[in-house]
Amino acid sequence: MRHQLREQRQLKTIALLLASLLVLGALPTYFGVRAATRDPVFNSLDALAVPSWAATDTVDGVSGSRWCLMECRFRERTVDSARGWEETAQVYETALSREGWQPWKVALCPEQPVEGHYTCWRRDELTLDMWIRQPACAESAGTAPGVSPAPDAARAAEEDCPESVVSIKVRNAIEDDRIGPQPSTDPSLTGVDPDPIFTDDPLRELLTPTPTPS
Repeated sequence: MRHQLREQRQLKTIALLLASLLVLGALPTYFGVRAATRDPVFNSLDALAVPSWAATDTVDGVSGSRWCLMECRFRERTVDSARGWEETAQVYETALSREGWQPWKVALCPEQPVEGHYTCWRRDELTLDMWIRQPACAESAGTAPGVSPAPDAARAAEEDCPESVVSIKVRNAIEDDRIGPQPSTDPSLTGVDPDPIFTDDPLRELLTPTPTPS
């Protein structure tokens, strides 16, 4: 009986050790595979040193090929911030600068006037657009003039609506149309320039007939 009990204890100990090794080995393997297969751009965005209040409810979107097969990858991230867009823009610009992003002053940034704060950045082979503004829910939460909202509805709107929203779009530079020379004007809008008039045309004497004596 003692021998059997000793063997059972040894088997339990070995089973516990194997289970511990599997758990300890599975977690690093899982996170290692996840880091290797996940888009490195999103990993770099995760590494931005911004406060927790400036990055809540993160939503990522991606399209195209990571290796630019047929179409290069387009990444988009939207996060909520618990503070106003001015303070949020400051912490994000500081974090981008620390990660090596350089401000990019270029035309069509943005393509049309927008509210809030819109900036463009470049790093290596990537371009980044960042738009920080007041969320749409802050405007839709208002009621008609002269009508005060119900206390419960106003409280729910304040809890669900963030103070500001951050949209980040990252492209490969080779597919960013803003890189390279841009056309100055559209000929269809300005018309065709008339041909210049040369006053000292060297061919004028050859084309003008010489008068003959009568």
